[in-house]
Amino acid sequence: MEFGLQFFPSVGNEITAEAYFDDALNLCELGEELGYTHVRMVEHYFTPYGGFSPNPLLFLSAAAERTKTMRLITGAVLPVFNHPLKLAGEIGMLDAISHGRLEVGFARAFLPHEFARFGISLDESRERFDEGLETVRRLLEEENVAVNGKFHAFGTTTSLPRPTQKPRPPFWVAALATESSFANAGRLGHAVMGIPILHAEMRRLIGVYRDSWRAAGHPGNGRVMIAFHMFCHEDGAEAVRIAHDPLNRYLAAIVEAASDWTTGTSSKDYAGYGAMIEKLKTDTFESNVASGTAWVGTPKQIRRQIADYCREVGDFEIASLQVNFNTIGYADAKRSMKLFAKKVMPKFS
Repeated sequence: MEFGLQFFPSVGNEITAEAYFDDALNLCELGEELGYTHVRMVEHYFTPYGGFSPNPLLFLSAAAERTKTMRLITGAVLPVFNHPLKLAGEIGMLDAISHGRLEVGFARAFLPHEFARFGISLDESRERFDEGLETVRRLLEEENVAVNGKFHAFGTTTSLPRPTQKPRPPFWVAALATESSFANAGRLGHAVMGIPILHAEMRRLIGVYRDSWRAAGHPGNGRVMIAFHMFCHEDGAEAVRIAHDPLNRYLAAIVEAASDWTTGTSSKDYAGYGAMIEKLKTDTFESNVASGTAWVGTPKQIRRQIADYCREVGDFEIASLQVNFNTIGYADAKRSMKLFAKKVMPKFS
């Protein structure tokens, strides 16, 4: 298993953007020294839940200058809010800046308030995602591309700069809870980013992805990344004390940002999201640790948590770790990362 870093800013007035990004970029440098294999950044807007990161490619460009070997992964960009011509050009640019270290994760987006502010219908989500992903793929892989789609149309165009990696950077698809998202990622031959909100379903959904991958004739078994909160400390009680409130605030921020799903908003492209967000209201630090979606404790405790989670959901290739979630500061995150790298990673790498 590989271990990397995920930065998902979920803060209000507790920390400035300047301080947050200073900490995150310093942790990127440290992560490379310690053997973490990737850094990942999300795209969200307008609220404390993700609002500091409207452009993950911009953050990853800064991370590219602070690192030499780590893979740089968007986790994920949102085609629904980005013109494919602009997105393809930015991807090519960062792939060059990073000397071919970029990997591009795409997602549909799921927060109704973002769609409302951009003036886009939730019911167009899947069609816009499919068209946007395919258009960006063509622009990166091909020259002289012309498109006449439902949402975007343009004449013969060659996107510049051309990708450093050939035929393009690897693609990932972020999948939250919809079976078809996992199936389509496998069919298209893309890696999948799993978000373990529906913990009990993860084994089945990973199976759907791998079955679709093989059925489409792709070599191998695909690649699965799952996101976790992680905090490691020599003293288990101290780990809980430090991580408890920040994780609960993070969970509350998800529910607040997605609250429209529980107050009457619905869409054919997001079946069951109201019930899912209602369930999230009951999630706590304790339930996340118990389910294995948050790894918190001593190295020995976390090794057991990882092993238990793998037995329950099956094998996956990459764990993407949030190490400074909510208000966890640089010093605590640094200590946690170092201890995890020394005492936990060697047992699974």
